[in-house]
Amino acid sequence: MLHLALVFVQPRAVAEEVIQDTWIAVLEGIERFESRSTLRTWVFTILTNRAKTRAMRERRSIPFSALEGEGPAVEPERFLPASDGWAGHWASPPGPLPPEELLLASETREHLAAAIRRLPPAQRAVFSLRDVEGWSAEEVCNVLELSETNQRVLLHRGRSAVRQALEDYLKDATG
Repeated sequence: MLHLALVFVQPRAVAEEVIQDTWIAVLEGIERFESRSTLRTWVFTILTNRAKTRAMRERRSIPFSALEGEGPAVEPERFLPASDGWAGHWASPPGPLPPEELLLASETREHLAAAIRRLPPAQRAVFSLRDVEGWSAEEVCNVLELSETNQRVLLHRGRSAVRQALEDYLKDATG
């Protein structure tokens, strides 16, 4: 819950207040739960609505329109051209993974967390719920009120940005 709340509001103390408000709303409204979705989806929908309301009140939200005009998630030069028999495949694939010790290092985890924090709010929400919390695409679409297509695009862009940040860091760290 904290990951999702932090997508919409900062600092952590405000996100924790949103979570408390959510639990109060759940307790007050549990008799209205109609089982049209899972209980988890219902609770997280309440959380999302509370967090969005709080963010708007504090003027800390970033509208989806601010995301327009973003460049491609991965540079087109990293893929083979249409004239190639393997068009669309990696021209310069991601580098090999470094030794396990490096991947497990706390510094690497910090860079990963920072890369996730730098994502635009919508990408961060989808990435966090899908890849950190392990939610299904359908659950994420329901809670964040996204179309399936928009959810896939946000997830792809988020994953690409995080992967690029980790590649850059690991490249610098290994030499």
